[in-house]
Amino acid sequence: MDKQLHENICEERMFSSIFNKHSKDLHNFLYYKFGELLNPKDKVQEAFVKLWENCAKVSPDKAKSFVFTTANNLMLNETAHQKVVLKHQQTKPKMYTNENPEFLMQENEYHDKLQKALANLTEAQRVAFMMNRVEGKRFKEIAELLGISTKAVEKRIYGALEKLRKDIKEL
Repeated sequence: MDKQLHENICEERMFSSIFNKHSKDLHNFLYYKFGELLNPKDKVQEAFVKLWENCAKVSPDKAKSFVFTTANNLMLNETAHQKVVLKHQQTKPKMYTNENPEFLMQENEYHDKLQKALANLTEAQRVAFMMNRVEGKRFKEIAELLGISTKAVEKRIYGALEKLRKDIKEL
């Protein structure tokens, strides 16, 4: 016990001994827990750097626990960071397209025609049509919400489709 009091992790010989004893096990622990993508070798190095920075505060018998806890926390932080990066990449607006300009122009024209055709529907037809085609509601649900019969809903949607087909030939 007296010998341990005089041993200090800040001594190069002692630090080297702790590194040689635990670095491989620490790497394997991180690799098996988190995989190779988060660079477990780097986290092992970082954990031992933090041990060196705090060598005066950590006793030799707590060194293994310190590096394992530190490395595990580093990996958890990296995992959280990667999730944020992935989420940001998924929400980034697409600023390019593989479509040719002519197709994009036709698509815009079609969209405009569709909006005009929808605006030309009667209020009753538009409401029933949008509830069915956009919101995915069934005729019975629409009838209950609007307080009308299922047949009236069918008639409104059928009338809306007929009018849309007439206004937009491609529909």
